[in-house]
Amino acid sequence: MSTREIFPWHREPLFWLWLVALVLGFWFNLWAVPLFDVDEGAFAEASREMLERGDFITTYLNGELRFDKPILIYWLQAASITLLGPTELAVRLPSALAATAWSALVVWFLARYRDRRTGLAAGTILATCLSLTVIGRAATADALLNLWLWAALAAIFAYWKEGRRGFLLAAHGAIGLGLLTKGPVAVLVPLAVSGLFYGSLGQWRDWLKAVCDPRGLALLLSIAAPWYVAEYLAQGQAFIDGFFLKHNVGRFTGPMEGHAGSLFYYLPVVVLGVLPFTAALLVLLPRWRGLWADPLQRYLLLLFLFVLVFFSLSGTKLPHYVNYGLTGVVALMAIHLSRLRSGFWALLPAALWLGALLAVPWILDGIEVVDPFYRAALAEHDAYFGPRYLIACTLALVIVGVLMALRRWPVDLRLLLAGPAGVLVLAGFFIPAVGEMIQGPVKEAALLVRAQGYPSVVQYRVHWPSFSFYRRAVTPRRAPRPGEVILTDVGHAGDWPQAQVLYRRGGVVLLRL
Repeated sequence: MSTREIFPWHREPLFWLWLVALVLGFWFNLWAVPLFDVDEGAFAEASREMLERGDFITTYLNGELRFDKPILIYWLQAASITLLGPTELAVRLPSALAATAWSALVVWFLARYRDRRTGLAAGTILATCLSLTVIGRAATADALLNLWLWAALAAIFAYWKEGRRGFLLAAHGAIGLGLLTKGPVAVLVPLAVSGLFYGSLGQWRDWLKAVCDPRGLALLLSIAAPWYVAEYLAQGQAFIDGFFLKHNVGRFTGPMEGHAGSLFYYLPVVVLGVLPFTAALLVLLPRWRGLWADPLQRYLLLLFLFVLVFFSLSGTKLPHYVNYGLTGVVALMAIHLSRLRSGFWALLPAALWLGALLAVPWILDGIEVVDPFYRAALAEHDAYFGPRYLIACTLALVIVGVLMALRRWPVDLRLLLAGPAGVLVLAGFFIPAVGEMIQGPVKEAALLVRAQGYPSVVQYRVHWPSFSFYRRAVTPRRAPRPGEVILTDVGHAGDWPQAQVLYRRGGVVLLRL
């Protein structure tokens, strides 16, 4: 397909829906929600400490070595903090930009190898489905990794289809950037998926030739190797043990930090993760033979299946791991979206999802929480899930109900319109309410400490790195000494009965010995 056939986009009505989806899914209210611990707080604070220490090779968290991820996301967050200051928007900006580019690349790919409408539908689904919207807004490495994974995979297919060397070099370059973002998984997924695809077509030799392309390998190594070498020279065996053995091999061979799960862990994660488009996912199930017969759809299916199987076998299981393959599912859903015949059944998952969000205050009333921190935080939920939240959920439900009733409109269009309605509630009301309820007290306590100028503060039996980010100072995790301020939760505040209470809200407590 030529450039002239793809553009201008503005003549396609779905183009404007896609733009709305991008704004609501990845940008709306990005700055208005406190950072979530542990992940967002850890990335943000490590990036802040990078600037404070002036060390742009090795990352630290609260003064201790952090080998969880490679360096690229920290560089980007540090650059953003330099421009915008240490704010939520600054540390989330790289993810929002990456997610926007990720969606745009999906649109380009499907417009090139399918049609423009399918590409825009896929871009809209990606920006407004539950799992990918959350990842695209988070101050972590995952949106950036998903961009590089899809860039590599899209370039590999384009090279197979067209044979242009530029696509091969683009694939190697994207893998190199992925290596700088999250490590070996950025090599594993494109290598395995492309190998399975070429092998299924009996083209193993072509695959090996492409993988071992000298110029491509030179580009990949020139991007990734300098930092890996520099970090090894700086930290030696500690880097090998911490990054490769613990956070890569260790995550696969056994559960880390209690993140275990059954072999079928990711099946409900996928079904819920693509909300409100679950009906489009179910449409694919009886058509697997047709998916395999078409090379494009086979490639997309292999992407999803490899990620699903590999991480189902992994010892450590986290919901966002399956996102590495969800781009393939999103593209397949968009290709088959027009097969939906019943507006009621297509939009029922959206209605149930919004109904569940509407019922959150009553659900929280009825559950019993054992953990003292969360019990204290949830006890105040009425202050966060108030009338505005209920009105927003109700209006979104009404919109979905109207879409169900508009029988003259195509079913696929009605389902795509439900996406922005759902994500408006998610990003505008639900996530901010949860953020203020759980993380708001942590931020408020940090701002109090900073305003009062307390010189020595420690975290006791808690791990809230966002506190250090908002306080703009390292806050070590250890037992306190006389005269120090203690950040802890309600479950451990009783360990210091003689301490002065400086602050208490939700499950967060500040004490002074």
